[in-house]
This record gives sequence, C-alpha cells and structure tokens, in this order.
Amino acid sequence: MSARRPDGGAAGGPSQDGAAVNAPGADGRAAGGPDGRAGGPPRPARLAAADVVRLGAAGLRARPLRMVLSAAGIAIGIAAMLAVVGISASSRAGLDRTLAALGTNLLTAAPGRTFSGADAALPPESLAMVRRIGPVRAVSATGTVDAKVYRNDHVPAAESGSIAVLAARDDLPETLRATPARGRWLTGTSPDAPVVVLGATAAERLGIRGPGPRVWLGGQWFAVVGILAPVPLARELDSAALIGWSAARRLLGFDGSPTTVYTRSLDAAVEQVRAVLAATVNPQAPNEVLVSRPSDALAAARATDVALQGLMLGLGAVALLVGGVGVANTMLISVLERRAEIGLRRALGATRAQVCGQFLMESLLLAATGGAAGVAAGSAVTAGWSWWRSWPVAVPWWALAGGLAATLLVGAAAGFYPALRAARLTPTEALTG
Repeated sequence: MSARRPDGGAAGGPSQDGAAVNAPGADGRAAGGPDGRAGGPPRPARLAAADVVRLGAAGLRARPLRMVLSAAGIAIGIAAMLAVVGISASSRAGLDRTLAALGTNLLTAAPGRTFSGADAALPPESLAMVRRIGPVRAVSATGTVDAKVYRNDHVPAAESGSIAVLAARDDLPETLRATPARGRWLTGTSPDAPVVVLGATAAERLGIRGPGPRVWLGGQWFAVVGILAPVPLARELDSAALIGWSAARRLLGFDGSPTTVYTRSLDAAVEQVRAVLAATVNPQAPNEVLVSRPSDALAAARATDVALQGLMLGLGAVALLVGGVGVANTMLISVLERRAEIGLRRALGATRAQVCGQFLMESLLLAATGGAAGVAAGSAVTAGWSWWRSWPVAVPWWALAGGLAATLLVGAAAGFYPALRAARLTPTEALTG
C-alpha cells in the first residue's frame, strides 16, 4: 500500500497536470524534499531536445504509410514550386544569352557636327578615357580610312563596290562578338603588315571565297587573311575591308581618330554609361558626340524578368499553401487517433508542454522530409528540362534555401493548432475519449 501525504494524496502518484510527483532520484531516494524524503513539491519530468526529436520521429515511424503520403503531398507542392522557379530562371538565362547576342548592352559613340556645321572628330585618346568608366567591360573602335578597295589594279576607279575601308583595333572581334568564317583576324601578323580582313558582303562583292588572294587597296597590294561571318551587332562591318590600326597609319596616312567607338557595359548600368559617354569621349565638346540609345531588347529583357518573378512568387505561394493544408490535416487526424496515447503519457507524468512539443516536432519532421524530397525532385526536373531545351541550368540558391525554410515555417504553423489541441487534453478526457 502506498504511503499517504499529509494532504491525503498518495506519495509518488500523478499530480493534477499529470506530472510525476516524488519520482526516485538518481541516488535511489525519493526526489521530493530537500533531504530526499517524500512530501516536497512536485517536479515535472524534463526532455532534452534530442529526446523530443526521437519522440517525434517515433510517432511518424509508427504510421509509415500516412507519413509517406503526407510527405509526398508536401514534396509535390515544393517540387512544383521549385521546378517552376528553376525552369523560369533557366528560360530567362537562355533568353538573356540570346538577347546578349543582340547587343543589349552595346553603345556606340560617333562624331557629329560642330556649331559651324562641319564634321566633328573624336580625339585619338577617347578609347583610353572610355575604359575608365567603371561599368564598361569592353571598348573598341574603327576609323574611316580615305581609300578604296578593288579586286585588282585594272578595275576602273568608279567600280569600288561601295566597300568602306576601316582601320580596326585588335580587340574589335571580342567587343562585337565577330568571328572569322574563314581564315583569321588581323592579330596573327606584324602590326604594320599589309593584310586585310573582309566582311561577308565585301568578300562576296570582290569575288573572294577564302584567304590567300590579294586586293588592290589604297594604291597598293594587301593580302586577304580572313573573311568575317556576318556581324549582327555591327552590320556596317559586313560591307567593309578591315586593316590594322597601325598599318592604316603607316601605309595609308590614317590620323588615328576613331569614327565609331563601341562599348559594352553591365546591363544594369547601360543608361548610366550612356549619360556620361559623350562627355568622356570628348570632354571639350560633348555636344559634338552622337551616342546611340540602349537597345529595345534590353527593355524587353527587363519586362520579361518582372513577369517571370511575379509568376514564380504566385505559384510558390500556392504550392506552400497546399503543403501547409496537408500538414495541418495530417496532424489533426493524428491527434484524434492518438487520444489514448496522449492520455497515457499525461497520466505517466508528461506535461502539456512536452505533449505539444512532441506533436510540433512531428509536424516539423514531416514538413522537412517532404521539403527535402521536393527540392531534390524539383532540381532534377529543372536540370532535365533545361538539358532538353539546351538552356543553361539555373536553379536560384534563394529558391533552394527559401523552399526548405518556407516548408519548415508552414509545417510549424500548420502543426501548432493540432499540437496545442493535444496538449489541452486532460488525462481523463483523453483516456475516456
């Protein structure tokens, strides 16, 4: 027969809130009064964080099929959100790559007119000054040379074929993404060598199909070393004969003044670069410089970014809402089915906080399992679709981290009410229910 307390209760029995009273201590004595004797105030049992995790995991393992189905619902929602975000980001990366080929960040500066109406000129040092603009990533130039080019020296002077002769900087192909269709660029020989690279249209007009032949340019022979493929960013190069900057100065009397300056800058800073480009190219007379406006493709790219971001946020919110409803439904049903377990735990000394923590941990583990599976599935779908469409794979890091974090937050919010409801059950109510 159990000993009686002064207030008539049995020593060692449950208290009113279900916490164990006077449980044996580590030394085998009753943990009650200061001297180890029974009769002291009750001490609720304590659970470490690791114990709460193990307890939550055990509750999920007890019903594996329900856990798998519930986690699958969350995983599908997260995978759909991440796939939409990843595919949209990959599509946008592919679109940006296509638009970059169209020169969205390309600006050109050319000489205009003076106040008197005469043709203006750009200073020879303008390229060096433009390179000092922070957001500018590439600069090159061409200069008009007063010369004509013919197939040979027997062609009448009037039959020039409207082919312009331009002095070109060595870095022009990198700036304009120009590539030789046949042969090579001018950098393979001495800077003063009489060699020329023909644009695609110029080569066709001269009847030249590859490197090797010579052309009569400026009253002397120049060897053709390459033919450019069509240059979408600078169509004027297609009908031009390009010679080296140094060779143009030494052999044809070129004064070194550029007539077209090409700049490529960061997409986000194109307008800022355009605002200072004229004053940078010609500080003495910026009003004599003509600067092109940013490409319409850049505005289209930014509008596309805004539309895709809105789509991603909307679909992500719907997916998280669906996952949260699934978690809440699963945990509510779990509380109803496990009333006897809750009552038994409460009768054995579990506090309301411990019962609430158990169910809340189950909800978090369920959400984390579904979220991790959804992130993996969404990333795989994005990679497969991007590979099939030949897009660069672009899964934003914020989508991966945000998907997991949002899943945990939704799981905590969805599991809070069921956990609170379980904690409010008294032992008698839970066991009789």
